Amino acid sequence: MSARGLAFGLVGAGLMTCAMACTAVAQVAQPTGTPVVTADVQARGETRPVASGKGDAADDPAIWRNRHQPRRSLIVATDKKAGLYAYGLDGRIRDYSADGRLNNVDLLDMGRHGVIVVASDRNDPARAALRLYRLDTTHARLRPLGTVPGGMGEAYGVCLMPAGRGLHAFSVLKDGTIAQVAIRLTRNGARGRVVRHLQLASQSEGCVVDPRSRTLFVGEEDRGIWAFDARANGARQGRLFAPVDQRHLFADVEGLAIMPRGRHGGWLIASSQGDNAYALFRLRDGQPAGRFRIAAGRFGATQETDGIAAAAGHFGRQYRHGLFIAQDGDNAPDAQNFKLVSWADIRRALRRAH
Repeated sequence: MSARGLAFGLVGAGLMTCAMACTAVAQVAQPTGTPVVTADVQARGETRPVASGKGDAADDPAIWRNRHQPRRSLIVATDKKAGLYAYGLDGRIRDYSADGRLNNVDLLDMGRHGVIVVASDRNDPARAALRLYRLDTTHARLRPLGTVPGGMGEAYGVCLMPAGRGLHAFSVLKDGTIAQVAIRLTRNGARGRVVRHLQLASQSEGCVVDPRSRTLFVGEEDRGIWAFDARANGARQGRLFAPVDQRHLFADVEGLAIMPRGRHGGWLIASSQGDNAYALFRLRDGQPAGRFRIAAGRFGATQETDGIAAAAGHFGRQYRHGLFIAQDGDNAPDAQNFKLVSWADIRRALRRAH
């Protein structure tokens, strides 16, 4: 969707030298209260633009990390007007599936079943579907596995959680309904059934699961970020984890991502679309942990970001300590695309701002 509109917890050593992504600090004009410091970083790479035109098209990325050859990791990302892309870290298109209006995407490495990609399919606005693929990581190809039901309504967000021998997908519908779908993988496809529903009061989209705590986070665009018990037999009542306060987090709340640290720690990252920034929260207690923007540089700034993704680990020389990816809603003069940012650069910028 388009925009309508410090407490600091990042510590640690081993940060990279700045290289191409030098940082600065900016002040965000706030309606009330003390201004919140927002750090600026620059992207170290970008993907090729989506091909369906210069309107609102690119939406949501997901990251697969190649543990053995990190530089050969892959990005899967949606063109919500036309289909699904697979990119290399160099931003080049490796594969494309012209499957229509695929809005959000997530992936899981399911061991012997391979890397499973699930996209929210909104081709039928009355009946959501989840479209599945197996990511052929050797040849960077998306192998179709069919669809499973995603609930009654218009498909918007999707996020995944391992569950026994299968996985659970959380299909976030535009009206705030969340359908939890149990998916069983078969030799040539998949089967799925809705096992419970959760509910938010208004339009929602972005979601992410912390598999360590079995916590589902969902962004209600005008209200804030909610936390739910992700277990199928868990309580259905959510709690407001981080409100839209017009200081640290601005509506619309869009993409969500988790950068884990250790057994329990790390940060929840949210696209604060209303002021073209990204807000961090400590997972253990929901406290604000800094804000940053992707500023102009060799690959341009980002505005009106929808989907984001983050992954820990080594991704080659440019992204030694983790990778953050954000959709760019204004990549003029080209169509929309996705920007790649070093997590070490973000950490450094936030520490300087603090």
